[in-house]
Amino acid sequence: MYRFRIPNVANPELTTAQLAERTGLSAGTLRMWENRHGFPHPSRLPGGHRRYSTQDVDQVREVVRLRDQGLSLAAAIDRVRARERAPAGSVFAGLRRRRPDIAPTVLPKPAVLALTRAIEDEYCALAANGVLIGCFQRERFYRHAQHRWRELARTATLAVALADFPRGATPADGPAEVPIDRHHALSREWAVLISAEGITACLAAWEQPAEEEVPDGQRRFEVLWSFDPAVVSDAVAVAAELLLALDPLMAERLEAARDQPGADPGAALRYGGALTQRMIGYLGQLLADPGMPGRHVQP
Repeated sequence: MYRFRIPNVANPELTTAQLAERTGLSAGTLRMWENRHGFPHPSRLPGGHRRYSTQDVDQVREVVRLRDQGLSLAAAIDRVRARERAPAGSVFAGLRRRRPDIAPTVLPKPAVLALTRAIEDEYCALAANGVLIGCFQRERFYRHAQHRWRELARTATLAVALADFPRGATPADGPAEVPIDRHHALSREWAVLISAEGITACLAAWEQPAEEEVPDGQRRFEVLWSFDPAVVSDAVAVAAELLLALDPLMAERLEAARDQPGADPGAALRYGGALTQRMIGYLGQLLADPGMPGRHVQP
């Protein structure tokens, strides 16, 4: 079963055997890693017994994934530790650091909109559940898309919108609203993250600064996007780190949501083909109709 992780907000309570079961490694391998590399680093009960957290599970799985990509054990552990030492400032920044293998693309705002709508509409068409997270830069941008996102949130286990809201809110008929400061790195970021039954997708983009104000349709963004479940898992983990600092109670809700049934990796990748076709179709529509309305609007 596919799941995503957020930084641990509970006391370590897993035994070595439970950690081994959740990561697919033997207890002997985990002890060998600890003896040679000091990883994972368990808490100790008064009697000396090891205890691990869900964050340890996530880190061990990440080391396994990096080793499968060809990294040595020492290099994989160092990379995971580096991520823990340097919390992400934004979804794009965190995903770029975690997945340097994914090359960003510079696109004008209408093209980013087309890709975003393809992801959102595929989610809606599947009547998917799971987690839905959006970064909107400004409250007015979110209000422009609020009706659409209320529809998207109907089936979500948890839906969250981040923007420069004056205060947090948890409306019954839409995404929870989490405020971000105008000076936060997220205030220049556009993102949509979906981890749901049958579909995993993420798009993260930061707006490139311009020397002078430009028309809405000419705004340019550096974009990362993927429907690979492993990449989406990284993106959601980064968003979870940010939520932990912005709204700890919302981070707890995200922690609870991860215990719900998640997307099957095989199914998610199969639906990736359909999502790609939808993206191509929307980009084609954009070329045929350059006046396609924007998700973000100028004041």
